[in-house]
Amino acid sequence: MSYDRYVAICKPLHYGTLMDSRACATMAAAAWGTGVLYSLLHTASTFSLPLCQGNALDQFFCEIPQILKLSCSESDYLREIGFIVLSVLAIFGCFFFIVVSYVQIFRAVRRMPSEQGRHKAFSTCLPHLAVVSLFVTTDFLAYLKPPSISSPSLDLVVSFLYSVVPPTLNPLIYSMRNQELKDAVRKMMSWTNISRGRLLICLNK
Repeated sequence: MSYDRYVAICKPLHYGTLMDSRACATMAAAAWGTGVLYSLLHTASTFSLPLCQGNALDQFFCEIPQILKLSCSESDYLREIGFIVLSVLAIFGCFFFIVVSYVQIFRAVRRMPSEQGRHKAFSTCLPHLAVVSLFVTTDFLAYLKPPSISSPSLDLVVSFLYSVVPPTLNPLIYSMRNQELKDAVRKMMSWTNISRGRLLICLNK
């Protein structure tokens, strides 16, 4: 998505060539393929871990750091840690690419003479940047935080933030750029306020 915005803002005349259906299919296949490979590696590794501290987790899903706490095999533990380190490096690489793309985008936006054009460009880019930043920071906090600050409640909150909040906010953040949806939300809010006012009047009577 950051590359799409980079091409749309920095190279608008080449957008049709650089972001054709083949390029979109290639990027989508790469994203899905790496996601499936990542999941398979961690699933196979964690399923082979011998657990010697029970099988109950203080989580609402089988998160890898929580499973590692129950493991009693040092070699399997180190192997999974190696997978996590590789995953973190890959995420850092993706995040670096996103940051570089947005640096180029913001440089191009600052050179725009029209204030309306700058506002439109920022409104297009900032939602994606906000969702990615929220996911990456909470993900890093979940996997790289020191054991000294770890607690069941904090682990639960952090896991909820990176696994539930970004997917939930995605459609809301991106769709709020849609003017029809904005109008529908305003109409719903005004209807709610009117209904609340009528209810208060009835209660006062």
